[in-house]
Amino acid sequence: MLESEFLFGYDTHRLVLRSTPAAVAGRVRVLSVDAAEGVITGATLARLEASLRKQSGDPDARVADFFDLAAGSGSGGVLAALLFTRGPDGRPLFSAAEALRLLAKHRRHLASGARRKGILGSLLCRSGGLLRRVFGSTTLRDTLKPVLIPCYDLATGAPIVFSRADAVEADGYDFRMEEVCAATCAGPAAAEVRSVDGRTMIRAVGGRLAMGNPTAAAVTHVLNNRHEFPTAGGVEDLLVVSIGGAEAPAPHGKARALLSAAELVRIASSAHADVVDQAMATAFGECRATNYVRIQEGMLSERGVESVLFRERKLSEQTNGEKLDLLAAELIKEQERRKQSTVPAVATKTSATPFRSSSSTFTTTASAATSASS
Repeated sequence: MLESEFLFGYDTHRLVLRSTPAAVAGRVRVLSVDAAEGVITGATLARLEASLRKQSGDPDARVADFFDLAAGSGSGGVLAALLFTRGPDGRPLFSAAEALRLLAKHRRHLASGARRKGILGSLLCRSGGLLRRVFGSTTLRDTLKPVLIPCYDLATGAPIVFSRADAVEADGYDFRMEEVCAATCAGPAAAEVRSVDGRTMIRAVGGRLAMGNPTAAAVTHVLNNRHEFPTAGGVEDLLVVSIGGAEAPAPHGKARALLSAAELVRIASSAHADVVDQAMATAFGECRATNYVRIQEGMLSERGVESVLFRERKLSEQTNGEKLDLLAAELIKEQERRKQSTVPAVATKTSATPFRSSSSTFTTTASAATSASS
């Protein structure tokens, strides 16, 4: 599988800036979403989508229209699935605003369950499985763009990345979207998920444990996958947007001298996300300012903290909201560049078998899901 190689084992010479300009077809646009607080991350994506609509003049613009690949872990994986799965009309199943409303509406009912499973993990189990009704029988093959969603497989003792690129090659790598979401959000109990042909079984615990920040896996996937991304010869040919989320502060004081298992997971996940961010700053080198954007803090009015090559982290000169507006403008420019180019930047794989969209079997549309009673 393409995800067997990660950035840190990637050929060093491929990460060195080339003297030639970026591909005329434009940069490959990558969206990566951390396993963080789902509502906060959803608000960031909704703000980005609103800015894309305003600046492009298209009231129906979606996040998925402006990215070539989405990676998400934990809650970020569910958001990626909501925004990049094909709906009955051939458009993304959810807009970012609809996904945010879905999470916000059910958040207050999940206070107790969220402590054990996280908000999105609880959504998988309550009310007969809300996300089961949202996704119907759609699978990884039914995504509009390539997606990468990780979990940790207890059976093999290694991270697993659910990938559309693998799903279109064989039924043994294709999984129902509802089960992909269950796997990346699983915990503390493992979730057993099976491929559509029943031949592959994974005993999954959450993506937050395996790969809280999936940006490195996404970059590695693109640079190793010349079939789908033929113009991506190095990091200068990418535009990577990495979305984190503010975490609630851990309890402190004498009464909490011993950390709980959940707090240890939170600390480990946060540390992993920071390590990956630093690795990205190093990998992108001098083109980091134009090719890699990290949004981490929860408040859009705040200035974020950035990793600087060979230096300590520093406070950004722009607020997160200003970053998102500038990012939207850059994504629109890339979209226009695609229209002018005769060289395709992306050649998405198609299934060897007829496309098995199950959109007609949906019992819940985005609007119905957000208005459904608890």
